[in-house]
Amino acid sequence: MPDNDDFPELDEQLAERLASIPEDEAAIRANALRAGLSEYELEDEDIDLLEASELDLDEITYLPALPVLAIVGRPNVGKSALVNRILGRREAVVEDTPGVTRDRVTYKAEWNERRFTLVDTGGWEPDARGIDASVAAQAEVAVDLADAVLFVVDANVGATSTDEHVVRMLRQAKRPVILVANKVDDMRQEPNAAELWSLGLGQPWPVSALHGRGVADLLDHALEVLPEVSAVAKEEVGGPRRVAILGRPNVGKSSLLNKAAGEERVVVNDLAGTTRDPVDEQVEIAGKVWRFVDTAGIRRRVNLSQGADFYASLRTSAALEKAEVAVVVLDVTEPISVQDLKIIDLVLEAGRALVLAYNKWDLLDDERRVYLEREIEQDLAHVAWAPRVNISAKTGRHLEKLVPALETALDSWDTRIPTGKFNALLAELTAEHPHPVRGGKQPRILFGTQAANRPPTFVLFTTGFLDPQYRRFITRRLREIFGFEGTPINVNMRVRERRKR
Repeated sequence: MPDNDDFPELDEQLAERLASIPEDEAAIRANALRAGLSEYELEDEDIDLLEASELDLDEITYLPALPVLAIVGRPNVGKSALVNRILGRREAVVEDTPGVTRDRVTYKAEWNERRFTLVDTGGWEPDARGIDASVAAQAEVAVDLADAVLFVVDANVGATSTDEHVVRMLRQAKRPVILVANKVDDMRQEPNAAELWSLGLGQPWPVSALHGRGVADLLDHALEVLPEVSAVAKEEVGGPRRVAILGRPNVGKSSLLNKAAGEERVVVNDLAGTTRDPVDEQVEIAGKVWRFVDTAGIRRRVNLSQGADFYASLRTSAALEKAEVAVVVLDVTEPISVQDLKIIDLVLEAGRALVLAYNKWDLLDDERRVYLEREIEQDLAHVAWAPRVNISAKTGRHLEKLVPALETALDSWDTRIPTGKFNALLAELTAEHPHPVRGGKQPRILFGTQAANRPPTFVLFTTGFLDPQYRRFITRRLREIFGFEGTPINVNMRVRERRKR
């Protein structure tokens, strides 16, 4: 694949040629390409996308926040098996050992063409001494972050004292609760489910997560209870831009928030993991107000965390969901770790704008600086587009540089490219660097459009599969021509065949 990274003058020539094309001429060309798609087999969602691309480009679109369904219950009642059954794939780890879990606890699920977020609360090890308190605390946080709750009980064991402890908390919550009687594998076990009326949560729904029995009816009911748009994860329009401060424990996230706020708002302690919950703060930096969320450090092995730490990481994910831009804080006195990279990957998966803050810069010596630059070049090449700020959260050094970095990242995150200009770019790129021939065929790009912003998401209609390398080439050129500093870019494709005559 040709690469012009060593030939910046070619990029300048390309930018000049694109700039010289009048907007109306580019739009006419794009409409002609769009009309050509009528010769191809298009699906309903293709038509919806193409119609949406013709709407007002200046109108910022917000995707509705998906409703959140949390699954709670004591260990080994089958929560993870139920998660897998609802998702229709094996995502959650399922074993007969209580407390087994996985790194990720939030999933996107779909039932009857409705999408929702599923939160599995099974990621903790039971502590025999404080299991009731631990279960209740974990369930409480999950309920806080949910629109509705599935409370799973093992119908064959019946209601235990731990179950009743959770029920007391659920009764006080202002969330709909659906009682799930799991492990009802056949008709003979139905009476076991009926006994759970005694919990006082209404009708028990008998299911077998293992075999799928009753799960469809349960989901039908859950969708009746869930709102169309989440009340707890709702997108906020207007107001201060929302910033999540992320990083592994003890890299200086709380110190950064305190220094930005100009006062002690968050407990700062050398003990890693002092902060448990996100703390929303309106903070003014360089004359501009932001809403900062300081989050608990993401621990390396979430599956071995006790309740409080496990849910601190869950809250971190929730904070990221509500944020628009993430500041990932890295400790320059230590090597970039796998943990740091996982946190950055979380931001990319969530599709949020990204700023990298290299903290404790005042403690950096010349020898460590050489190694740090090498680590950045090797380990962070995939986010080389993210603005970089070298700061000292403790002293406040260069803190004011955060504002232009945040503004740049958010401007890029909000950006929409006119369809005409995007297709003009695609025409230039494919003329200069056609896709390689694969299996005797050369895939062509028929038409391209920006499907969404926040983050910028592009869809290419093609006659064949585009190599990942070629898509990266297009992404790189998008950055070079249009900027996009500080935001991930998604380039998706839809392979469509010509209509049969």
